[in-house]
Amino acid sequence: MIERFNGRIADVLRTNRFDSAASLKATLRHFVYLYNHHIPQQNLHYKTPLQTLQQWYPQQPQLY
Repeated sequence: MIERFNGRIADVLRTNRFDSAASLKATLRHFVYLYNHHIPQQNLHYKTPLQTLQQWYPQQPQLY
């Protein structure tokens, strides 16, 4: 999962041009938000990372 995330971040960095550090930071924050909240992951049974964490919490609250 980490390798896929890193690969997607690499694609974002390769396909965008940033005029400042603030622009880069904003783009990365937006991508991380989209990845965690809106992009379902196959290895999470087509749920987003946030949905998976919300499902796990009631089962194992000591992890949080």
